[in-house]
Amino acid sequence: MQTITKEQLFGQLDFKSLDKNPDFKEDSVREVIILPILKQLGYAQKNIIRSKTLKHPFLNIGSNKKIPIKLIPDYSLKVEENYAWILDAKSPKEKVTDSNNIEQVYCYATHPEIRSTYFALCNGLEFVLYRREQTNEPVLYFAINEIEHYWEKMKMFLSPDSFQIGKNFSYDTTTATAKPKGFDYSNRPLLEEIPVKKQAAKRHFGVHGYFTKQTWNVVAEYIKNFSKPEDMVLDPFGGSGITAVEAMMNDRKTVHIDLNPMSVFMVSSLIAPIKLNELVEAFDRVKAAFLKDAPEKENEITNTLKKYPYPKGFVLPKGSDVETIEGLFTSKQLAQLALLKHLIKKEKNENIKRSLLLSFSSSINKFNRTFHYTNSEGGGDSGPFRYYRYRIAPFPGQLDLMDIFETKFKKVYAAKKEIQSKINETTINNAIIKKGTATNLKWIPKESVDYIYTDPPYGKKIPYLDLSVMWNAWLDLEVTEKDYEQEAIEGGEHHKTKDDYNKMIADSIKEMYRVLKFDRWLSFVFAHKDPEFWHLIIETAEQCGFEYVGAVPQKNGQSSFKKRQNPFTVLSGQLIINFRKVRNPRAIMKAHLGIDITKIVLHTIEAIIAKNNGATLEQINDELIIKGLELGFLDLLKKEYSDLTPILMDNFDYDEKTEIFSIHKDRKFQSHLDVKLRIRYYLISFLTRMEREGKNPTFDEIVFNILQLLKNGITPENQTILKILNDIGEHIGQDRWRLIIGGQQALFPDHIGRDQ
Repeated sequence: MQTITKEQLFGQLDFKSLDKNPDFKEDSVREVIILPILKQLGYAQKNIIRSKTLKHPFLNIGSNKKIPIKLIPDYSLKVEENYAWILDAKSPKEKVTDSNNIEQVYCYATHPEIRSTYFALCNGLEFVLYRREQTNEPVLYFAINEIEHYWEKMKMFLSPDSFQIGKNFSYDTTTATAKPKGFDYSNRPLLEEIPVKKQAAKRHFGVHGYFTKQTWNVVAEYIKNFSKPEDMVLDPFGGSGITAVEAMMNDRKTVHIDLNPMSVFMVSSLIAPIKLNELVEAFDRVKAAFLKDAPEKENEITNTLKKYPYPKGFVLPKGSDVETIEGLFTSKQLAQLALLKHLIKKEKNENIKRSLLLSFSSSINKFNRTFHYTNSEGGGDSGPFRYYRYRIAPFPGQLDLMDIFETKFKKVYAAKKEIQSKINETTINNAIIKKGTATNLKWIPKESVDYIYTDPPYGKKIPYLDLSVMWNAWLDLEVTEKDYEQEAIEGGEHHKTKDDYNKMIADSIKEMYRVLKFDRWLSFVFAHKDPEFWHLIIETAEQCGFEYVGAVPQKNGQSSFKKRQNPFTVLSGQLIINFRKVRNPRAIMKAHLGIDITKIVLHTIEAIIAKNNGATLEQINDELIIKGLELGFLDLLKKEYSDLTPILMDNFDYDEKTEIFSIHKDRKFQSHLDVKLRIRYYLISFLTRMEREGKNPTFDEIVFNILQLLKNGITPENQTILKILNDIGEHIGQDRWRLIIGGQQALFPDHIGRDQ
């Protein structure tokens, strides 16, 4: 089977930056993306008809309606003098699934002079193909940077050999996507930090609040990098469902698991297939009935509360400003929410009902006494999301419930419209959305999962079940005592200890190892500040049989309120730590430091400050964790530096406006390590990382890396670097190097001096 790669088609084109490149417009899409595809499909120049002018078959313009409207498709593809399919180019800023764009190209395909079997749109980032007689669902829809996974299917539909004159063929769009040879699971590259596009996806932004959310485009890139279409993607700490939704949007199967029934409700309601017109009709019915009977006066409120059920007696966590759930709402708010919920539950179509309840649940966030006004785009947030506490606002929001509900409905409608080409009646069986614990996945067969991307709870940062009482109660979602026992947190109402949390995280990693196939990957997202938790993850993963491959710092969007309030205790970024399940895993060697851990910490902090001309707490934390992982000194780090604040404030300058740490003015490095020690430290770290990535760097690449980290100190000669490199590494091939096995053992040998 002939395969193709995107490099063969497009060279080293950087797809991540296309939508931000002002010079990459529709004409660039034609020349750089579309033409190579057409030629590779087998179309000769004579078969590619550009910008053919068509007269609209029945519409004219002008005062006398005699001026014909011209239709001009970008590409009309001919096979034996017949038009097989139409392809229209769009700029990267336009959506290929936009209804107006689809209608436009459909007009071309149905024109009497064309009458093509298929029509397609491409914006340089995505390609979508429709059969002319079936425009409600694409035959093929994929990201261009994954074209190799869809190439065989694309050829099946669109190559010149796929068409027979005088016959029409009906293709089954549910057949498995062709998986080309050449995708090597065991040798996937680690991704660089990915620019965040937090608000660019309607399927996530504004649909429903949650305590933490991964950035959708980051998750999507990881899924595409470590798995193939039709693979099974698991998230055992599913949360807001970003992993599950993005897996399905990229043609993967998915399993979403979470102990919090609010999480399961949110995700299953979002992906529940519906007909958009029926959803609008249901909303209009509910709105009209609500406006007719909405309680405003005191007697109306009293009667409504007697007539319709609302949550009563649910005890809130300690530290809340009120004891039970009723105290979170005014009587009017309770009555109006009770009426609205009653009207929604009258809907007979289960998926329509769930979709409206999703809008209802999202509305609760802004219709309670904990709603705090802000000047942000959303206008404010509830106490549980903003403060991780049921805190009554000094001046609670007094927004109109139907206004909130209608706004939230529009968000849900837009989300469902955006996902329907990928998540629909045909594909919904590819998703399992289940309430459960990550510590027990026995219902998932051994070695049946192709990729795991997960973002577990971070110690005592957020007690999810405690803070979800307001939503779970209104949605009639049961939370049992067993759920609290199984929740992987520290603290909370059930006073979980650090040991309890550690054991649950360890048990979940063991289960992830069991269900994952060999040569497949686990990406473990973590933003914990305490090195002890990182040490726990590494130790447990290695004990299970995972091999650590590398960790990547990743921003997750705008700084949160919690981060702004607590700049030294809350991290705004995260690390994505990547493991591979292999039959003969290599364990991380523990480095023999030979000097005090304090000097290593200072040395690492100074280096990252020097490299970036100043560094944030997140950058410093990430560098220490990654170096600790690579060189095996996390166990020492966790004992001495669970909190970096004291050593940072004592030894470095801090700018509150920029949140940047820098070297004290007019002072040199505090650690005073010999330059040879610095070089040795960075050489071992760099070569270890390269080895894990399966690379052997050149001497020039090594020097470039080292000099970046030493630019604020003494700049060594290349001969100095080469001398130390010869001590710990070996020369292979043409000017390439690797670490000598065992060379990591003596990171700072006794014969090299310590302080200057």
